[in-house]
Amino acid sequence: DAGGRRRQERQGNPLDGSVGDFAILGYYVARLRGVGILNGQIFGLFLNMFWIFRKRFDFYEMLAEQAKKSHETLQALVVYMDNHSKEMGNRVASCEKEADVKRTVLVEALNRSFVTPFDREDIHELSRAVDDMADYAKTTVLEMALFEVPPNPHLREMAVAMENGARILLEALLLLPEATRHNESIRELIIKVKKLENYIEKIYRQALRELFVSSDMIGILKTREIFRHLSNAADRMDHAANVLGNILMRMT
Repeated sequence: DAGGRRRQERQGNPLDGSVGDFAILGYYVARLRGVGILNGQIFGLFLNMFWIFRKRFDFYEMLAEQAKKSHETLQALVVYMDNHSKEMGNRVASCEKEADVKRTVLVEALNRSFVTPFDREDIHELSRAVDDMADYAKTTVLEMALFEVPPNPHLREMAVAMENGARILLEALLLLPEATRHNESIRELIIKVKKLENYIEKIYRQALRELFVSSDMIGILKTREIFRHLSNAADRMDHAANVLGNILMRMT
């Protein structure tokens, strides 16, 4: 996905934030050794100064900002289901692009950071799942236009449930910085997200059952693809909830 692309490290001033912390430490350790002044005391002082002046990133805020943009994308999708217009389709695409930017910024910060508030793999995986939710909203609109599939009650119901799930995930992420204090509240929100995923899967199966009553095989295949996009989005929402649950368990 676009948000998961890694940028190549470029050459220049190591403190300009363009390379990772390990590379910077290696650079200055080599310089100190080269001039013959590296000893335990100097190295300890250097490390203290390094962490004081090195830029810090607020990953709690960055995850919440990304989740907010993902929620806005799904809000736009619900409006698109009510107002099936090119303008609203462009609005979904625009929101998804903004969500991608948030994802890119987060991944770049993660690549440059030595210390994170919780496991970096969990940060990356949660960010990717939230990004995928917005991606599926965009591809749903694109393929509805491509296959000329109009909105229907089942599609709208699935979109509304996805929007609710994205909103609840955002609420949980806003509480995460004080996870110990809000442990039970976050757990309850995670359960709500997982229930919404089950609800979406129920709608999906019901929609397919009704769809296959038709004798229009081409129409069936086209519409099934759209349903599948929203079902996949729900799977990613469920995965985000699972990752958040793992983070909470390790933090409290």
